[in-house]
Amino acid sequence: MSATDSSLPSDGGRGLRSVIRLDGFRKLWIGQIFSQLADKFYIVLMVFLIAQYWVSSDPQSHGALAEIASAIRMDIETRAERITLLATGIYVANTLPAILLGMLAGVWADRWPKRRVMVISNAIRALLVLFAPFCLMPGPLFLGLSWGYWALLLMTFLESVLTQFFAPAEQAAIPLLVPSNQLLAANSLYQATSMAATIIGFALGQPILRLLNQTFLKIGLSGGEFLLLPFCYGMAAFSLSAIRLNETTQTQRSIGLGRELREGLQVLVKRATVRRAMRNLVLLYSLLAAMYVLAISLAGSIGSLGPTGFGTLLAMSGLGMAIGAVLTAQLGHQISRHHLGASGLAAITVCLALLGQLQGRLLVTLMLCTVLGIGAALVAIPAQTTIQEDTPETERGRVFGLQNNLINIALSLPLVLAGTLVSSIGLEPVLILLAALAGLAALLERPWKRC
Repeated sequence: MSATDSSLPSDGGRGLRSVIRLDGFRKLWIGQIFSQLADKFYIVLMVFLIAQYWVSSDPQSHGALAEIASAIRMDIETRAERITLLATGIYVANTLPAILLGMLAGVWADRWPKRRVMVISNAIRALLVLFAPFCLMPGPLFLGLSWGYWALLLMTFLESVLTQFFAPAEQAAIPLLVPSNQLLAANSLYQATSMAATIIGFALGQPILRLLNQTFLKIGLSGGEFLLLPFCYGMAAFSLSAIRLNETTQTQRSIGLGRELREGLQVLVKRATVRRAMRNLVLLYSLLAAMYVLAISLAGSIGSLGPTGFGTLLAMSGLGMAIGAVLTAQLGHQISRHHLGASGLAAITVCLALLGQLQGRLLVTLMLCTVLGIGAALVAIPAQTTIQEDTPETERGRVFGLQNNLINIALSLPLVLAGTLVSSIGLEPVLILLAALAGLAALLERPWKRC
């Protein structure tokens, strides 16, 4: 069944306003907003605590940091570099569960009621972050660093483990709440929300934390910054708890996790549409991850920006993705999915090639980054919609878990490889290589075919 009783009957509309009218999806969307904001605020809070309590006030840790930095050949002469080193540990702890547990968590998401998985994972995350203040208490050192820092790493790891259960359940719930003719608009809204949460979470996270801290200090209380995350995760759990999902209940299976994992992989083997969509998503996120690194060199070639202005280029790409999401929601149903994907990949190909040729020009670079973002939305949204539609309901959790696995690997490897390639062969050849990969993927979509 593709929609539940909680979804209002489709009125024939396919745009954003129509999909927001669906009661069940609206509650899921509100839960997504709070959950994604909390994920971004979490990283900001960890960096905030590292800067305030370990780098600033723990000179004993500097010797240990120097040893770690020497082992990985990193310079930590400045305070910012020391913060970056400790924050890297947070990033690794946050990424590992996504790489190691994604598909396994997806299997369990298939076995359990999806609403329960979403509510419980957010509720436990809300409780887990309440332990953050206790990590600031003085205590023994381990490997030259305060026990509290290692406790934060463990907490971050557990938070990410819970996220691996939440993500596939959330994605699998969308086609249960939204009629098939509105899935494209629903995924477009999710894409736009995700970009907005990233921008708002990282841009406003620290000011909000400082405001809460100062506000509570004025009334004689400390620790106001620790209330933001429980509030966001709690609101997500509250909104998701009001959803009614009419999903197929699975009987207890005795075939084992290994067999179920193989069944999830068989979906890719048997369904070419799902396989192509997954391929496009993995390639897209690999290209975007490479751009995170290449943006530093691109910004460095522009005198008015400099290397530290790379965030401006990424922000323009994010703006383009938001624009592309809105365009796809409003107009995408008039164009076939593979034509949308091919158009997006073609736009990315052209933009990457031109970025290499036109380095150093601010306005042109900003425009190309925006168009690249629009192309990314044209690839991601139809691909995600295809996976939701063409994956059997009982297999969706594990397929989305596999998707999370592959995407996180796709996000990780280019971060290492892109910088190395730029150092060895230069920025322009790397951009041309990426453009060639995107162009090949566009041809594999066979845009000359009508369907």
